[in-house]
Amino acid sequence: MMTSTFNHVLTMNDISKEDLHELLEDALVMKQQVKKGIPHEHLRGKTLGMIFEKASTRTRISFEVGMTQLGGHAIFLSPRDMQLDRGESVEDTARVLSRYVDGIMIRTFSHSMVETFADHSSVPVINGLTDHHHPTQVLADLMTIYEEKKQLDGLTMAFVGDGNNNMTHSLIQGAVLAGMNIQVSSPSGYEPSAKVWNEAEAKAAAQGSGIHFYSNPYKAVTGADVVVTDVWTSMGDEEEAAERLNTFRSYQVNEALMAKAAEGAMFLHCLPAHRGEEVTAEVIDGPQSHVFDEAENRLHAQKALLKNLLA
Repeated sequence: MMTSTFNHVLTMNDISKEDLHELLEDALVMKQQVKKGIPHEHLRGKTLGMIFEKASTRTRISFEVGMTQLGGHAIFLSPRDMQLDRGESVEDTARVLSRYVDGIMIRTFSHSMVETFADHSSVPVINGLTDHHHPTQVLADLMTIYEEKKQLDGLTMAFVGDGNNNMTHSLIQGAVLAGMNIQVSSPSGYEPSAKVWNEAEAKAAAQGSGIHFYSNPYKAVTGADVVVTDVWTSMGDEEEAAERLNTFRSYQVNEALMAKAAEGAMFLHCLPAHRGEEVTAEVIDGPQSHVFDEAENRLHAQKALLKNLLA
């Protein structure tokens, strides 16, 4: 069993490159065990508390099924089921839940809420999504790339769309962590967080990988081994939907854009997708798309993470 160098996973920066590769290898093993019907109940008797302030399909199901396959148990908790919705502090909630469960996964809006929770928790805390980071999705993305390409080091990933969202920030951190080059293209006003970008730029320079921003999406995608996008309007930004639809129109991932990528390039999307907006049906349902492998790999990448943190 691997020995991790981390206690919580709030961003991709909480994981080392060595941890990342061990997690991905472990995830691939457990994926094959599921296919072959081989039990892998590493967390028998363990319980994961899951706090959801945002709606979820893949996150809830993959964590809940993952804990079951690992021999453990998961408890779904919404704010209305807890005293959080009636004014109990995040600090007190963290202290109390830590006495009951072996780990906590949180899917919420404010990243500072997850940080506060982790500061006051005596058990591992996993960020299942905040407005600024989505590390569990990017673990699955990197697993999908590794599974298909058999490597991560030296590959080039291109992200086209809203640069200032949780997926972009975690993809930037994850790509640099894995030794990949990352190329981002977003409209003016939607650039990635300066803090995330500057930290990643320093890490990339130290290891010899590239990180570049382009306003022109065709330049960002040129030569890329992996092309990634996300919805143009994230949860909580619905009132901006019409404005964003107009702003991002030229950032759609379509066949013309994919033609600029490297031969054999993969297309990824964390889902849910809006066909005809950020991506065309021809791309997401075409031969270059690995979005459903990516969705499946949420289960196995998270199991590797849970096994490492809770076992």
